[in-house]
Amino acid sequence: MTYGEQNPYQQRGYGRGYGHRDGGGRRVPLWQRFRGEEWPTLRELLAPARGAIRGWALLPLLFCLWPFLLFLGLYPMARSARRLARRVFVVPGPRGITDHVVLRVQRIRGWLALAAGFAVLAVYGTPDDWSEANDQFQLRLTITPWLVLVTAPAVVGVLFRLAGPAARPAMRAQVRPAVLMALQYVGACTAVPVLLWLATQARGAVQVLLVGNLFDLLVLAAPIWVLMFVVFASPTVVRTAFTLDRVHAVFPPVLTGVLVWELAAIGLLFGGLPPGPLPVELGAVIGGPATVTAVAWWEVRRLRTHFGVTLRGASAAGGSGGARGR
Repeated sequence: MTYGEQNPYQQRGYGRGYGHRDGGGRRVPLWQRFRGEEWPTLRELLAPARGAIRGWALLPLLFCLWPFLLFLGLYPMARSARRLARRVFVVPGPRGITDHVVLRVQRIRGWLALAAGFAVLAVYGTPDDWSEANDQFQLRLTITPWLVLVTAPAVVGVLFRLAGPAARPAMRAQVRPAVLMALQYVGACTAVPVLLWLATQARGAVQVLLVGNLFDLLVLAAPIWVLMFVVFASPTVVRTAFTLDRVHAVFPPVLTGVLVWELAAIGLLFGGLPPGPLPVELGAVIGGPATVTAVAWWEVRRLRTHFGVTLRGASAAGGSGGARGR
C-alpha cells in the first residue's frame, strides 16, 4: 500500500475501520487486524474470552490480577498511540518507485543475515555473547532513528549537488514536509524524559499522602503513552527517513548504504568483535554491511536501467516516481 491509497480492508467492505466480516460475509481473523491501520478495540479483543470463561473459571485470574489489570490499562494506550503515530508520520502523496524484485531480494538477504548471526552464536557463542547480542539489538533500535536524523540531510545535500537545475525545485518541495516530520519526532522523543522527570517530581511531592501504587501508575501514564507513540512512529521514520525517500528515487538505497556502515562501526565500538575464529569475525563484521551495500548499489543500477532514473534527472516526486516495479 502506498501513501494516499485507500485502506485495502475498507475497499473490501470492512466498513468504518475494521469489522469482523468482509463484504462477502467472510469472517476476518482477529490476528490479521493487528497488521492493518487500526488494532481491534479492547472490547473486541476480550469478546472470545468473555464467551468462553464461566464464573468458576474466573478464580485463576485472582492469582494474576495485576498483570491482567496492567494489560487492561496498557492495551488501549498502545492502540491509541499507534493510531496517532500512523496518522502523524504518514504524509499523503506518492511514495515513488516500488521495485518488488528489489524488495524480495532485500527480504531474502535479511533472513539469511539473521540465520547467519544465529548460527555464529550457536556454534561459538557463550551466554555472555547472547546477552551482548541482545544489547546490540536494543542499541540499534534506539540509535537508528537518530542516525537517520543526522545522516539523511547529508545525503540529501549530496543529491542536491548532483541533481540538475530542472530537478531541484521538485526535490526542494519534498524537503519541507520531511523537516516538519523530523521536528515532530524530535519533540516526541524529547517529551519522554521531560515527562518522566515531571512524574518523578509529582510522585515525590505527594509521598506524604501515601497514595500508593495507584498514583504511580497515574503519573506514569503520560510518559508511557508518549514512549509508545515514539516506538510506533520509529519504523516509519526509519523506513522513509522522514519521507525524504520522495526527494529522489535513489535516496533510499544511498542512505541505506551509508547507515549500515555507521551501525557496523557503532556495534564494533560498543560491542567488539563477534565470537569465533578470525575469518568468522571478519565475515560477521564486514559481510553484513558489504552485502547490504551490494544490494543497494544493485537497486541504484536497476533504477537507471529499468526506470530511467539518473542522479541528474527528475526526482521521484517530479515525474519518474510514478513507475512501478515489475
